[in-house]
Amino acid sequence: MKEKTFEPKKLDVEAFVNDAGSINGQWPAAEFERIASDAPADAPVAQWPNVVWSAQGELCTPRGAQAQYWLHLQAQASVSRVCQRCLRAVQESVVVDANFRFVSDEVQANQLDPECDEDLLVLQRSLNLQELLEDELLLAMSIVPMHDTCPQPLPVSATQSELVEAELEKRSNPFAVLATLRSKPEGS
Repeated sequence: MKEKTFEPKKLDVEAFVNDAGSINGQWPAAEFERIASDAPADAPVAQWPNVVWSAQGELCTPRGAQAQYWLHLQAQASVSRVCQRCLRAVQESVVVDANFRFVSDEVQANQLDPECDEDLLVLQRSLNLQELLEDELLLAMSIVPMHDTCPQPLPVSATQSELVEAELEKRSNPFAVLATLRSKPEGS
């Protein structure tokens, strides 16, 4: 018997789960447009390694309940982002390990969502696994990318440092006023 092949960008979730399907692969990072659009100039997306992923379908039948369609998605990616301290490229390793349960419609999803720990998706005829994976990668990325220790400090021009020094000199010490009050003799 010939094993079914599943197209990850047009995945028939119901058939995939019923067959306890398993697929894996690699996609170039450039195919993830929302992630690639954030690539720093000194680390273009063409230099990034491929995103490695795998997906498994599972049909669960809890006692006394309706069958549940599950999708287990795992991925590893290495992306470059702009460090928010030094403004240079910083490598970030991103790992996704997500489980999705499919339900019949939005009404059921809205009813079950408050009491479920897992992510709920509406069962559809065709699911673009790459889009789902990109969503999960974006959620797994750090909000503020930074080096642990920046390789070089942010360059500051002489005029900028002079402006900072001048601003500091202008500011008066708030405790200087208290010191003058304290040194005045009582009754003055």
